[in-house]
Amino acid sequence: MELKIIKIEKPGELNFILGQAHFIKTVEDIHEALITAVPGIQFGLGFCESSGPRLVRYTGTDEEMIGLAVKNADALSAGHVFIIFLKNVFPINVLHAVKSVSEVVRIFCATANPTEVIIAETEQGRGVLGVIDGLSTIGIESEKDIRERKQILRKFGYKL
Repeated sequence: MELKIIKIEKPGELNFILGQAHFIKTVEDIHEALITAVPGIQFGLGFCESSGPRLVRYTGTDEEMIGLAVKNADALSAGHVFIIFLKNVFPINVLHAVKSVSEVVRIFCATANPTEVIIAETEQGRGVLGVIDGLSTIGIESEKDIRERKQILRKFGYKL
């Protein structure tokens, strides 16, 4: 077995969701879940098929996001892994819908942070062991940090 670190390639603060599912039907079902959750959503989805032709399957509503999804799914090349790139929407707006898709087994991360994916590679294939989402913490929040955290949630409309 060989361990590999694959960096998710994306511009700046673009959000994405990385997960694992179990069936080719996932591609259409996630697409439908996303457009139902946020009408007019702009996204790209790449899905690593792990049997049969073993292709990167893809769909979406935005060519740039589809291109990023295909590029990153191909780089990961890990069984039944999917990656969704989101434009002008946050993962919090669609995560429940994605998790409710019956083929979805797990979500590894939903983030805009720089991300590295830890891949195990064997003679059979590749699998995701986990992710490194962002940077290490460097301290404990102060009372001022707590106030700022609460203010930003209210500014974004997530709390009253």
